[in-house]
Amino acid sequence: MDFSIIKISLSSLWRNRLRSFLTIAGIVIGIMAVIIVFSAGEGLRGLIMSQVESWGSDFIEVEAKVPSAAQASSANAMGQASITTLKNQDAEAVAKAPNIKDVYSTVMGQAVAVTDQDSDVIQLWGTTASFLNIDSGKVAVGRFFTNEEDKSLARVAVLGSEAKTKFFGDSDPLGKSIKIGKHNFKVVGVMASKGAIMYMNMDEFIYLPLNSLQKLIMGIDHVSFIVAKLKNPALTAATADDINLLMRDRHNITDVDKEDFAVTTMVDAIDNLNKILGGISLLLIAIAAVSLIVGGVGIMNIMLVSVTERTSEIGLRKAVGAGQNKIMLQFLWEAVFLTFTGGIIGIIFGIGLSFVVSLAANSQGFNWVFVVKPMSLVWAVGVSVLIGLVFGLYPARKAAKLDPIEALRFE
Repeated sequence: MDFSIIKISLSSLWRNRLRSFLTIAGIVIGIMAVIIVFSAGEGLRGLIMSQVESWGSDFIEVEAKVPSAAQASSANAMGQASITTLKNQDAEAVAKAPNIKDVYSTVMGQAVAVTDQDSDVIQLWGTTASFLNIDSGKVAVGRFFTNEEDKSLARVAVLGSEAKTKFFGDSDPLGKSIKIGKHNFKVVGVMASKGAIMYMNMDEFIYLPLNSLQKLIMGIDHVSFIVAKLKNPALTAATADDINLLMRDRHNITDVDKEDFAVTTMVDAIDNLNKILGGISLLLIAIAAVSLIVGGVGIMNIMLVSVTERTSEIGLRKAVGAGQNKIMLQFLWEAVFLTFTGGIIGIIFGIGLSFVVSLAANSQGFNWVFVVKPMSLVWAVGVSVLIGLVFGLYPARKAAKLDPIEALRFE
């Protein structure tokens, strides 16, 4: 390898270092975006998987769903349909399926909660007494409500850890009253801190018996979703099919397009999430690719300007014996060095910003793992060098083909 060519290339770039730095800005942004996309994708995937594990993988969810047939399009002029056909009785029927170990129903709402210490709108989680048999949550102090209390519309409440602090501070809330809506509820327990799951902070909720929330506060008789725990996870797909048939029969549905429910297994949920994450990653990579192409065009433009400015220099070098290959290699080295430097700077900034993203996510209670795969770094460097070769080739060839006599005459 003729290192004198590399030395000449670097010397030329250093003489115009400000222009060189500005030229690689597009490459820096593009490579930085690629690193962040890969890192954030892995972090988000890890977060989702950890939350799936916190819920458990041996369950099936049945949720209310807007039918996909004409019923959905005409449900509401604003495109928002209220599906009220999913009932707790459906959960009781699901519980009788052979591979079902336990079931709970849930409806979520909100109301103003008042104590001597605070008053605010609070998120409410109405559920059946079997909730803790399936969910990974634990009661830290006191107890959870019973099935009898649920059926009798008992006015009892279990506080999430942050809800307890908000409304009772450091004092013991057990046995005390909290007014929710128009009714006073007796606090019988406090949940252990659980943190955020997906987009919900479970510690901010107040847990009420399902019937109490439905009848006393919300004035409804339907539920949002049903969760069933499996005896044998190996039979998940078959059990989901059985529940689908059961729900169609209970809701008198013969047309699949008119189903007002959706049965989802954890395998389905993970597949759907992976598709969503994959689509988002492709979109962001496409945006980064546009930035890289713009950066490449910028490099080509600057290299063409450089060829024009250094026409006399090129003519002189040819006059003293430099062949076309050496001239072309000189300008190719300049383009590759620019993009390689941009790639390295982009990697450094990308890793730094990815680390900041992980810190910000963890500060909000998310279990976000900082991940930068070595392959993404190799890919970033390779792409940056390739851009230098592709977009530097035309200016390099143009410089190499200049006629030495005409070049020496150029002013």
